[in-house]
Amino acid sequence: MVELTPNPSYSLTLRCQIPNQSGMLAHIVNAVAAVGGSLGQIDLIEQTHKVAIREITVNASSTEHADKIVDAIKAVPNIHLIDVYDRTFNLHRGGKIRIDSKLSLKRQDDLAMAYTPGVGRVCRAIAEDPDLVYTLTIKSNTVAIVTDGSAVLGLGNLGPEAAMPVMEGKAMLFKEFAGVDAFPVCLDTQDVDEIVETVCRIAPVFGGVNLEDIAAPRCFEIEKRLRERLDIPVFHDDQHGTAIVTLAALFNALRVVDKELADTKIVINGAGAAGVAIARLLLEAGSTHTVMCDSKGIISKSRTDINDQKREFASDDTGLLVDAVRDADIFIGVSAPGVLTREMVQSMAPKPIVMAMANPIPEIQPELIQRDAAVIATGRSDYPNQINNVLAFPGIFRGALDCRAVDLTTNMYLEAASAIASLISPTQVAADNIVPSVFDERVVVAVAAAVQRAARQEGIARC
Repeated sequence: MVELTPNPSYSLTLRCQIPNQSGMLAHIVNAVAAVGGSLGQIDLIEQTHKVAIREITVNASSTEHADKIVDAIKAVPNIHLIDVYDRTFNLHRGGKIRIDSKLSLKRQDDLAMAYTPGVGRVCRAIAEDPDLVYTLTIKSNTVAIVTDGSAVLGLGNLGPEAAMPVMEGKAMLFKEFAGVDAFPVCLDTQDVDEIVETVCRIAPVFGGVNLEDIAAPRCFEIEKRLRERLDIPVFHDDQHGTAIVTLAALFNALRVVDKELADTKIVINGAGAAGVAIARLLLEAGSTHTVMCDSKGIISKSRTDINDQKREFASDDTGLLVDAVRDADIFIGVSAPGVLTREMVQSMAPKPIVMAMANPIPEIQPELIQRDAAVIATGRSDYPNQINNVLAFPGIFRGALDCRAVDLTTNMYLEAASAIASLISPTQVAADNIVPSVFDERVVVAVAAAVQRAARQEGIARC
C-alpha cells in the first residue's frame, strides 16, 4: 500500500529550545524531512544571545508517524524539546461551537421585552397562530443534527459521546457555509422506535433534521418514519449528501470521457447507506446498468443473505468484485481501503472513471492508477476531485428552510447535483477538475436556489 501523505489531521506544534547559532534550525528541518514529515509554519517565540525558542508546525500521516517525528527531533544534539501539542486535539478543546445571544441586554427595558413580562405576549401570539413560530423564534433557521453514534465516520459504533466531535464539526459547516444554526443531538439509544419518538418530540424547536452517522439498515427505517410523521425536511446526509455530490461529479466526469450515463456500466462497491442512495439517485438520473457489490461480492438474485435494500439492486450477475469491474465504465467505492487493485482498473472499459471514496484510505491509491484511469476522484482533500458532502447539505437546508419546504424529494436532489456540476464551465471541465471547491461561495447559492425552485414546482414550499 502507498504510504499516506502527511496531512493537517495529524498536525503537531513542537516547542523547541535551540542554541542561537547559525545552522541549528536546519538540523531540525533535516530531522523532520528524514522521517517524512511535512514542515509548516515556524514561529520565533523568544530569543536571547544564547538560545532561541521556536514553535514548529509539522504534519504527519498517522499517530505512529507523529511519534517518529518527535523521536527524531529529540535525537538532534543540543536541541531541547520543551513541549508537543496535537493541533487537532487543541482545536477541539472545549468544543468547537457555542450559542451566542443576538441581543444586548443593557437596560431593564431590554430584559422586559426579551424575557418576562413582554415575552408572554409573543407566546400567546404563537399559541393563537402556530405559523408565527417561524418568524418569532429560531425555528426558521435551526437544524437538529441527530445521531445514535452507531456509524461514526469509518470508525464504527462509538456511541453518542464519541460522536459529538463530528456533530459539532457538522454544525460549524452549516453555520460557516450557509448561515444555518445547527446543534448536535446525540441520542443514548440505538432503538429505532426510541430514536423516532425522541426526534418527533423535539421537532417543534427545529426547522429541519439532519440524520448523521446512523448505521444501515436502521437508518433507512428511521428516515422513512420521520419523513412520514414530520412536516419539516428530514435529510440523511450519509445517504443523500453523498449521492448528490457523487452524481454531480459523475456528470462532469462523463463529459471528460465523452460518454452518456445511460450507456455506461457502473459498479458500486459498498451496499450501506451511501451505496444504496447513490444507486437510487443514479437510476433516477438515467443509469440503466448498475452492479452493486458488498464485502462478499456481487449482490445477485441467487443470494439469500441480503436485506431489502440490497435486494432492490440484486442482479443476475454473480461473482466477486474482480468479476464485476471487468469492462465497467465507472467504479464508485463507498466501502473499504485497498479493495480495488490496479489490475482490476486495467480490466475496465476504455477511459474508466474511478471514484474511490473510502476515507481516509481510498479503495485504491490514486498514484497507482494515474496512467490507467481517465478520471480519479476520492473523498480526500489532498487529491483533486474531492467528493465532499459539504458541497450539498448546507445548500440543501438553506434552500429548504428559506422556502419552508415540508419535505425533501428526489427531484430536489437531482436539481442540486445539476447545480453543483454546472459551476464547472465546459471550458474548465478536466480530468482533475470535475467538482467545485467547497470554498466556492457560489455553491450554496446555486444549490439553495435549485432546491427552492424544485420545491415550488412540486408544490411543497410554504413560502
